[in-house]
Amino acid sequence: MANTRPVFIDPARDADYKRGIFNAIIAPRPIGWISTVDGAGQANLAPFSYFNIVSNLPPILMFSCNTPEDRQAKDTLANVRLSGEFVFNLVGADQVAAMNDTSTPVPYEVDEFEYCGIEKAPCRFVTPPRVAASPCSLECKVLETIAFGGGDLGPQTHVTFGQVVGMHIAPGFLHEDGHFDTLAARPVSRLGGAEYSVTEDSFVLTRKFTRANEATY
Repeated sequence: MANTRPVFIDPARDADYKRGIFNAIIAPRPIGWISTVDGAGQANLAPFSYFNIVSNLPPILMFSCNTPEDRQAKDTLANVRLSGEFVFNLVGADQVAAMNDTSTPVPYEVDEFEYCGIEKAPCRFVTPPRVAASPCSLECKVLETIAFGGGDLGPQTHVTFGQVVGMHIAPGFLHEDGHFDTLAARPVSRLGGAEYSVTEDSFVLTRKFTRANEATY
C-alpha cells in the first residue's frame, strides 16, 4: 500500500531539508531586477528572486539578499547602503535573457548595463538608471534594511525595504481606466531550482462580501 501520510521536515534538524524545497513551494516569486549606483555613480543591475510588494499605500517594496562567500555584501546591498536608492525593473518575457545575463558574477566596478548591452534610461527622483526596455520601472527610496541569520543560522540575510517615489510605465501597458496590463507585460517569475514561469493567462474571482465583513476589505 502506498504511503498516504504527508512528509514532515524540520528545517533546523532534518538532513532532508534543502533550500530548494522551500523555494519551489513559495512560488512563483516575482523577480526584483534591481538597479543601483555606487559612490562614484557607477551603475549596477542584478536580479533577486526574493522580492515582493509589502504595501500599496504607501507603496513599499522589499528585496532580500544573502551574504556572498567572497565579500561582505552583494554589490546591490553595498550600493543601497551608500545611496539610499534603487530602481525595480519589471522583467517581461522579452527581457528574460538580459535579466539572466546580469546574474553573471563580475567585479564590483563593472557596469552590468554596459557589460550586458542593456540600454539605460534616466530616472526623475533617484540617481540609478532604469532598464529602458522594461514594461515598468519603479523608483525607490530606502526606508530600512534589516538583517537576519548569521552564525549557526547560516549566511546572514539582509532585507531592504523601499518606498516607491516614481513609476515609469511603457506605452501600451496602462489602460485608459488606470489598470496596468499585466498579461501584456508577461512578467517572468522564479520557481524552484533553475525553473521560471511567465504569466500569460489569468481569471477573475470576485470576493464574496457580507455585511459582517464588508468593512474589513
